[in-house]
Amino acid sequence: MAAKKEFTSLQLELAWVNHEGDDVGPIPALAWVNHEGDDVGPIPDTAKIENLDQNIGALSVKLTTDEMVELEFVASEVKGDRYPATLGTWRTANTPPLSSWKAE
Repeated sequence: MAAKKEFTSLQLELAWVNHEGDDVGPIPALAWVNHEGDDVGPIPDTAKIENLDQNIGALSVKLTTDEMVELEFVASEVKGDRYPATLGTWRTANTPPLSSWKAE
C-alpha cells in the first residue's frame, strides 16, 4: 500500500502532526489505514500498554470523506522515497571480492 500511495503511514503521521500539533498520537494514521479498505490493515508495533490502548482506540475512529481528503492532502507534503536511493545500490558497501576470501 505504501508503494501505491507513495508514502508510509509514518510519513502520514508526521504530516498530520505538523498540521494539527503534537498531541494527536498515532490515531490518524491508523484510522486512515483502516479506512483504505477491507483488504488492508495496520500492523503497529508497540512496547507499552499506553501505546497499545491508542492503537486499539484508532479502530473506533470513523473518518469522514472530508477528513480522508485532508489526510491525503497533508500526506502529499511528505510524499517520497522511504529510504535514500543509494541504499539499494550497495555502492557504499566494502565487500571484498569472493576470490580474496573463499578457500579453494
